Amino acid sequence: MNDDVRNIVLGVIAAGVSASLGWVARTYLWRRRLRRKQEFFGLPDHSESLLVVNRNAGGPELSVMRHDVFALLELSALIKDCNAHAQVVAHDAARQGFGERTEFCLGGPASNRRMAAHLSSLLPGVHVNVEAEAGPDLGAFRIGGNDYRMEGGRSEYALLARLTAGGRRDTRPVFLFCGQRAITNQAATRYLARHHERLARKYGGGPFVLLLKVVNSEAYGPDVVELVADVTRAAQTPLPEPAAAGNE
Repeated sequence: MNDDVRNIVLGVIAAGVSASLGWVARTYLWRRRLRRKQEFFGLPDHSESLLVVNRNAGGPELSVMRHDVFALLELSALIKDCNAHAQVVAHDAARQGFGERTEFCLGGPASNRRMAAHLSSLLPGVHVNVEAEAGPDLGAFRIGGNDYRMEGGRSEYALLARLTAGGRRDTRPVFLFCGQRAITNQAATRYLARHHERLARKYGGGPFVLLLKVVNSEAYGPDVVELVADVTRAAQTPLPEPAAAGNE
């Protein structure tokens, strides 16, 4: 074997080794990224999850608004990326505890009984005004001592939360997407899809409750979302009881 042939053979071998090492490195990084994503969502390979859907507050029991359907599609894509499976359950048919399967619960308490139960038991510091006579305060959030009223199509709010039973990290989480309108539910799911890696780095497997503001949804849809605040502590602290009226 002359020098030219030997150099060609060595070059081919070196290229093969480099390609193999590159493939191994990319595969390792991809698997590590997948495992982190699965841990954050509580979705190991072939696991089951629940998509708890609400109803159109002004329509039939089984009617789901268009933006809520889009939100479910975005969540389904996240679940599929984790090599997991999803079961869609109506809000009034999900009569079970949580912690055994990851749950994604969509919609405000006026249209989702499951969400109302989660807010009552897990986030006692959050009150959503669902009174029909509330006028401009309809759908307003009260978190701690602060009120967040919506201006339809201009300024609206949504809560995005990741919670676990009893705050334990060894149970599957429940994700809440509680918006003042259907489009804000979709905005919250899109925010999670875009920022889950950053949220995983910041919170790990711990709980969080984020208040999001959807800006000018009439023009921009669910795409322009601002993080208002991390309200985890305020949301988990019970609201003070209203002062009793004095005797006249």
